[in-house]
Amino acid sequence: MNATSSPAASGGAAPLRLGTRRSALAMAQSGLVADLVREVTGRPVELVEITTYGDTSREHLAQIGGTGVFVSALREALLSGEIDLAVHSLKDLPTAEPEGLRLAAIPRREDPRDALIARDGLTFAELPPGSRIGTGSPRRAAQLNAWARSFGLDIETVPIRGNVDTRIGYVRSGRLDAVVLAAAGLIRLGRIGEATELLDVGHVLPAPGQGALAVECAASNVALTARLAEIDDPYTRVAVTAERSLLAALEAGCSAPVGALADLLADGQVVTEMRLRGVVGSLDGTTLVQLSTTGPVPASPSEAGDLGRELAAEMLAKGAAGLMGERAL
Repeated sequence: MNATSSPAASGGAAPLRLGTRRSALAMAQSGLVADLVREVTGRPVELVEITTYGDTSREHLAQIGGTGVFVSALREALLSGEIDLAVHSLKDLPTAEPEGLRLAAIPRREDPRDALIARDGLTFAELPPGSRIGTGSPRRAAQLNAWARSFGLDIETVPIRGNVDTRIGYVRSGRLDAVVLAAAGLIRLGRIGEATELLDVGHVLPAPGQGALAVECAASNVALTARLAEIDDPYTRVAVTAERSLLAALEAGCSAPVGALADLLADGQVVTEMRLRGVVGSLDGTTLVQLSTTGPVPASPSEAGDLGRELAAEMLAKGAAGLMGERAL
């Protein structure tokens, strides 16, 4: 582990140790949370870099159990008291909350969409026949292949791994025609200008929780849990709870080809409704189960969870279970 201190917010206060993965994106995300935590606690925040199995393994994510492999080392450090809080990309978190830890805060969500970075500034519809698109996500592969079929496009989805620089490098070097990344990550790195298209959620639904950050701490640290609640965004919380409850009810993990998005719909300046959309697809895009439901904004995360489970039940009734095992690209 390595520690990096951020500027102290008040003299003499013991720093809070915030655990983070070592990647540039993880550090950028953790830095944003550190600023929020410092504001509500008045204490300095020290970033503690932790290497996870997902960072060191060269296997594809679908083969090593999905993105949950980025989480366990951080959680172990929390439970052992090596760090006080940890920041995760919410889409990386398994849906079951572990004993002894609390999801204390979900700050306001960034853009949940996926972004295309293609050669020559091309959009998805402009890609030439035979284009090779890199992604490590079965969810993206399924929906990209379905979208291509609907437009009569001939594409090949190629499994890739690596950080943002590595993935974009595949396009810059000519090895791939395009890659797909989360827009939120590009925004947090100041690189959204490199995207050639933000993918319409009508064609590609994001991963459940995509664009949101999760702040975990030990359940026994009641005082810190209470302070972290001050950076929680209630609208983001109910939206991602609905999405993750759908994922859990489908009994699907982070690497399954499942997309979900809960939109908060406003009448003027007042949020009045929430629309939840879900999709499960075969990797070749030949079969998609897509459903949605719209209703009043849930009054609590518990109600949001009910909404997600209800939509999942409808999707299972339409045949989603038969697509759940398709995880390898």
